[in-house]
Amino acid sequence: MEYIYTALLLHSAGKEINEANVKKVIEGAGIKPDDAKVKALVSALEGVNIDEVIKQAAMPVAVAAPAAAPAEAKQEKKEAPAEDKSKEAEEAVSGLASLFG
Repeated sequence: MEYIYTALLLHSAGKEINEANVKKVIEGAGIKPDDAKVKALVSALEGVNIDEVIKQAAMPVAVAAPAAAPAEAKQEKKEAPAEDKSKEAEEAVSGLASLFG
């Protein structure tokens, strides 16, 4: 991940994403750069419009809303007694407490 972050950092700073710059940033972070990863990153980003990729990634995907159910298909739920709901709530809380206990 640090190599991807390096490329984004260099891009946002307006610097060229090349092997020398990537190595400098990685070394500046206190990490020994892996030459193979550096070369792979630089060659993978060659010719890529990073601004366009970020713009496309940030666009929310429109999801079609489900069709409304016919009115006769709706069934009203009967209200459970209040004590049943509190019992369910107690069980849920005790279940969560066991996760952190």
